[in-house]
Amino acid sequence: MTDRIQRLLAFVLEKRHAAFRRDVVWTLAERFAREGVSQEKRAAEGLCAVLAAERPVFLPEERLAFTRTVKQLPDLYTKEELETLRKGAYYHEKGGVFNISPDYASTIRVGLDARRAELKARLARAVAENDAAAREFLACAIQSVDAVLDLAERYRLEAERQGLAQIAETLARVPRQGARTFHEALQFLRILHYTLWCEGEYHNGLGRVDQYLYPYFAADRAAGTLAEEAALEALEEFFLSCNRDSDLYIGVQQGDNGQSLMLGGVDKTGKDAFNALSRLCLKASCELKVIDPKINLRVSSATPLAILEEATELTKQGLGFPQYANDDVVIPALVRHGYALEDARDYAVAACWEFIIPGCGMDIPNIGAVSFPAAVDRVLRTSRAATFEAFMEDIRKELMRAADRIAGSLAVVKILPGPFVSILCDGRVEAGRDVCEGSRYNNFGIHGTGLSTAADSLAAIRLLVFEKKLATLEALAAALDDDFKGRPELLAAARFTAPKMGNADPAVDSLGKALLDAFADTWQGRPNCRGGIYRCGTGSAMYYIWHANELHASADGRLSGQPFAANYAPSLNVRIKGPLSVVESFTVPDLGRVINGGPLTIEIHDSAFRDEEGTAKVAQLVKYFVDRGGHQLQINAINRDRLKDAQLHPEAHRNLIVRVWGWSGYFIELDKPYQDQIIQRVEMAV
Repeated sequence: MTDRIQRLLAFVLEKRHAAFRRDVVWTLAERFAREGVSQEKRAAEGLCAVLAAERPVFLPEERLAFTRTVKQLPDLYTKEELETLRKGAYYHEKGGVFNISPDYASTIRVGLDARRAELKARLARAVAENDAAAREFLACAIQSVDAVLDLAERYRLEAERQGLAQIAETLARVPRQGARTFHEALQFLRILHYTLWCEGEYHNGLGRVDQYLYPYFAADRAAGTLAEEAALEALEEFFLSCNRDSDLYIGVQQGDNGQSLMLGGVDKTGKDAFNALSRLCLKASCELKVIDPKINLRVSSATPLAILEEATELTKQGLGFPQYANDDVVIPALVRHGYALEDARDYAVAACWEFIIPGCGMDIPNIGAVSFPAAVDRVLRTSRAATFEAFMEDIRKELMRAADRIAGSLAVVKILPGPFVSILCDGRVEAGRDVCEGSRYNNFGIHGTGLSTAADSLAAIRLLVFEKKLATLEALAAALDDDFKGRPELLAAARFTAPKMGNADPAVDSLGKALLDAFADTWQGRPNCRGGIYRCGTGSAMYYIWHANELHASADGRLSGQPFAANYAPSLNVRIKGPLSVVESFTVPDLGRVINGGPLTIEIHDSAFRDEEGTAKVAQLVKYFVDRGGHQLQINAINRDRLKDAQLHPEAHRNLIVRVWGWSGYFIELDKPYQDQIIQRVEMAV
């Protein structure tokens, strides 16, 4: 890391750039409501207003510009209007476009002037065809492009005024013209990514940066105009730019902002695509040790162990990076779910782990969630099964009812428009329609939460009710309502006698497989209202807290108020043999059937990384997971004592980073329930 980057890093970590910010009181929603402004025009005018209010500022010594100075984005709808909209359709979360990875590459290559000319030509055709919807969308897209160009020009002029020749020279080229150099491509990407947040899109992924930026990197290296050290410095500055404004980005918790990128894997033809820029991205993240961007790495059984060892050096830093995705499982599974092979080979991730296709996907990959423990609890209270096999049949029926309930609530799903993000999405300009109306892929993703709690509960029910007959179903349900207070012997048996998922015990692992198979069956082939299908997955998102809070004690011995495991992992505070047994248990199911995503999450004590042998063992653990057919994996280097001290003395741990569910954040910025859950996770050695 150069001295300049070290100074920039300190500036960002100390949040000194926040001094440039100001509050803005917006009244756009009220005016739009009075004037009956259309949704498309609201989006365009909102972006124009934000960019017009932005003031060009420069951090000391920076070479990549664009920093947010306006704290608040304007509301585009009044509260009453939103209530009316939601009565007529389901709008997910904030209602707009999010969890998307646009096609940055095409616009970086040709420039916004060329995109504007394309929009103008398509608008002329829409006028000739009397296509009113296309006319409005295209006019709004042009208006949005003009607003971006205006801000870029104001930045260029201010850079000239301040004598910042390199920034001024770069902005004289981009974003109007296509990038020619690696530095110009990074600046262009910063402008595009910045603009999406200003338009109101959130959880904007960066996609496969090592693929679409590689041509600029390789050309500069071949021409002898870019030393590797200079390339690393430029890349690190871009990574730092992702951390300037991230505290303004919305999420369930601070840090949950979706700034994920994907490295490695294969290209659209199936050739290995891990390259020198992939390696440089790993190094940049390893040196900076900041929470953004979140690093994902595509691997396969053919990935050399040396690459996994490099990635483990990043894990060693305690960032929760990289998150691994296994091409051997993911690509065939996406094809089975209707994705074209070349698109499946090009997959990235949305905000956390959900698999999406950059540029052509308008999937909503987190539209709902099923609580496995809640399904087990409902069956426990209603089943009249005389055998455990009959009880499991009731579980399958309950999961089908849960799927029917969720699908029934999603009969009409709409998305609010985003004209600027639409021009970064394949085919939207030619179609003359906003991406909110759909793209090539329009699938819905359903999370499955608390799998290990549910599997462990089923194992306990089989043991306590059907084998040892220590209680009836009714008596066990009553004990759960009472938090086991009146039946301590049941609590002891549930906790210490019944098998637990994560110990490579077929007796309980087969139940986890049965649950996931039944889950997949309930959604397989089910169409959604936007011309897509449903995909189910093993991720939990924040539901591992929310769903747990909705449920009293469970049959595995978990008490009321205790959270589930995050994602796809052993239950909290259970006795686990070690990481190998966890991998063995959690690769028993056919994970290609639950390909919405959701990583196996393993916590390893940071002492395991203190020598080369420990680091090598962790890399071998990753390979073992891949070779056994695992789909997605995240390994966290943690130290429980340090986390507890951070709760007591947060001022001493300002930069302590933890993996939360599918993203990483600063531990002291998390709400206490999330901190507590991380502390309770099973901490293993290798």
